[in-house]
Amino acid sequence: MYYIVVYDIASAKRLPKILKICRKYLHWVQRSVFEGELTKTQFLQLNDELKRKINKKEDSVIYFEIRNTEVIRKNVLGKELNEISNFI
Repeated sequence: MYYIVVYDIASAKRLPKILKICRKYLHWVQRSVFEGELTKTQFLQLNDELKRKINKKEDSVIYFEIRNTEVIRKNVLGKELNEISNFI
């Protein structure tokens, strides 16, 4: 399954921890946006690690699950921060 993960972390102290977890599993796209192919096991591991680090009252993590990458088109306006992408 292909995922896009975005997050908003309220604490500057927690932010590097969340970044490190996401980089372990996915490709960095832009500031707090990651994308990539994950197995079900990898996704569950990512989700579990993030759940243990975020503050559910202050932070937000959103997963977009994409079943068919052939129907996605990526368009960038302005500077692309990381040109490496799995989108076609």
